[in-house]
Amino acid sequence: MDDKEFFLPPGSFEEKFVRSGGHGGQNVNKVATTVQLRFFPRLSGLSWSAQERLKALAGSKLTDEGDILIIASEYRTQEQNRQAARARIKELLTRAARPPKHRRPTKPSYGSKQRRLEGKKIRSDIKQSRRQASD
Repeated sequence: MDDKEFFLPPGSFEEKFVRSGGHGGQNVNKVATTVQLRFFPRLSGLSWSAQERLKALAGSKLTDEGDILIIASEYRTQEQNRQAARARIKELLTRAARPPKHRRPTKPSYGSKQRRLEGKKIRSDIKQSRRQASD
């Protein structure tokens, strides 16, 4: 999925238009411009592991039914909000489709262990000398 356009399979999502809240006068009161895009991961054809990553990435957008709800209301037109919602879900899907990098566990080198212990010894000697001076 590297830098390619992610395709939303038909039937894996549904869009609903509702009226926006807040200020805005007649446009807000008359026109349903807010888009609620509901994405169904189990119908999307994603692998199980990608679906699990998607659910983790979705966070508060994940519903109790396991769907992902994206709400876009930043623009004045339905079409712009629809494009914004689709762009957000595609970005989430692209991130979920990319498997995490394998972490190779590493150990500190022998030299770094020695330097750390030497520093601790020096610090200990300094504190020890203060203790003897105050007695």
